[in-house]
Amino acid sequence: MIRGEMTMPSLTFQEIDNHLMNDNKPSNFIIELNKAGIIETEYPFTLLGALKDTPQSPKHHPEGSVWNHTLMVLDNAAERKHLSQNPQVLMWAALLHDLGKAPTTRMRKGRITSYDHDAVGEKLTGQFLRELTRDERFIHQVAKMVRWHMQILFVVKGLPFANVKKMAAEVSIEEIALLGFCDRLGRGEMTPQKKQEEEQTIEKFLVRCMEILQG
Repeated sequence: MIRGEMTMPSLTFQEIDNHLMNDNKPSNFIIELNKAGIIETEYPFTLLGALKDTPQSPKHHPEGSVWNHTLMVLDNAAERKHLSQNPQVLMWAALLHDLGKAPTTRMRKGRITSYDHDAVGEKLTGQFLRELTRDERFIHQVAKMVRWHMQILFVVKGLPFANVKKMAAEVSIEEIALLGFCDRLGRGEMTPQKKQEEEQTIEKFLVRCMEILQG
């Protein structure tokens, strides 16, 4: 069946949104979609399904696949969405933030990498959401959260991929910090000490961003 002949998704935006916004653990809903076969067979949900077979570095992601990671990030975001300026955007960004890893993940010199998955993810997020909603402002907001979610790592480590001024022109830095915190907590073997270290990383990110913007 060619793309143009595909039927509309069986799930509506509102159905998914209700679970993302109201469930304490929205990962359970996504798991049920997987059990029902929707993740495997229906576009755009197949973009999420591709994450099940996408590996990650065991060192940084002991939880395993990008799928496992995404479910953990989603629940962390649900726990903290009350801190967000726009909880709806945060929750959808948490769900879709690593869509770009499926097409970008490679083994390079014995290491699993996913270079540019943030930029690729921005495009895939737009494609995913346009199958479900015509709200272009919302789509833009979520896609930009996905685009900039890796900046915490880049800024704190002083990497050349950091671009604080452009990021600040497109999204709220505080929202990126919140999504990034959920992203970093969404890993296996997260001890209280590691959680404290992640909190400190987010604080460093916010301070460094302020210094750059005021400099």
